Amino acid sequence: MKFSVVITTYNRLNLLKRAINSALNQTIPCEVVVADDCSSDETEKYLKSLGNSVVYHRNEVNKGHAATVNVGVQQASGDWIKFLDDDDYLAPNCIAEMTRAIALCPGAVICSCIAAQVDSHETELSRTPQIGPGLAFYIPQADIHYGMLLELVPFGTPVQVACQRDAFCQTYGWDSQLDTNCDDIDSWIRIAQFGHAVFLNQCLAYRTIWPGAYNQKLSFSQRLKANIMIKEKIYALVDPKHQSHLPTLENIKNYLKLHWTLAALKQRNFHSFLLMLDKTMFLPVSWQILLATVLSRKSYFCNSNLRKFILIKS
Repeated sequence: MKFSVVITTYNRLNLLKRAINSALNQTIPCEVVVADDCSSDETEKYLKSLGNSVVYHRNEVNKGHAATVNVGVQQASGDWIKFLDDDDYLAPNCIAEMTRAIALCPGAVICSCIAAQVDSHETELSRTPQIGPGLAFYIPQADIHYGMLLELVPFGTPVQVACQRDAFCQTYGWDSQLDTNCDDIDSWIRIAQFGHAVFLNQCLAYRTIWPGAYNQKLSFSQRLKANIMIKEKIYALVDPKHQSHLPTLENIKNYLKLHWTLAALKQRNFHSFLLMLDKTMFLPVSWQILLATVLSRKSYFCNSNLRKFILIKS
């Protein structure tokens, strides 16, 4: 199994150097591909100075994040792709641990791990939660979209995720029309049609939370709209065995409106809160789904049946 770490970048050379070093310093060898979206800083000069230690591609014109991810994967030769944005970085054992877990699940096409959220000084702010039993476990393909719909099995952001290259290519890559607004999640949904998922309950990735991050430029209303679109896509792919106990799509949309309205309030963005405030805040079913999502996650992963899906025990 060969891994390629695909790093996308645009005018962030200082951060890019950290991302590249984290990929080059993995405990097992992997290919490092840097896809540059026509940066105007010193990125090209620096990458060329690295010689053959990285595969470098530079877009002739600015094409956007999604298109740059796609061209980066095209340049890669690995049979597994580890995604990495230029402002994030990997733990030294990330590729080794993913390789070990994936090898125990031959039908896997997508893999995710716990990530630490860090600030600009690399001080840890929080971590994504443990979401299952053992150090590594798998979710059968028939259960993935159901889990995604009810937020039981979130794959996370690119720094957390790796996928099989063949499965990525079968989906025709990331959708440029979604550029930086759920383009990653949209990809995970489509990739998950082709095999099982592997989750590692180990912190193997670091995501930087800072004002320059792409998603920080999106309004709460934009995020809500994108989330509704994503849930519609997932809903259509849920395996028939789960259909009888699904909430209606309309109720899921109302739950999302409640979720993002509360998120705006939590972040003290009162302007967005008032703009998004509507009758869904007062619908009992919206609150029921919100509560059920939290309780379902706990019961789902406490279910003793999941023990048979453990790949690596704690």
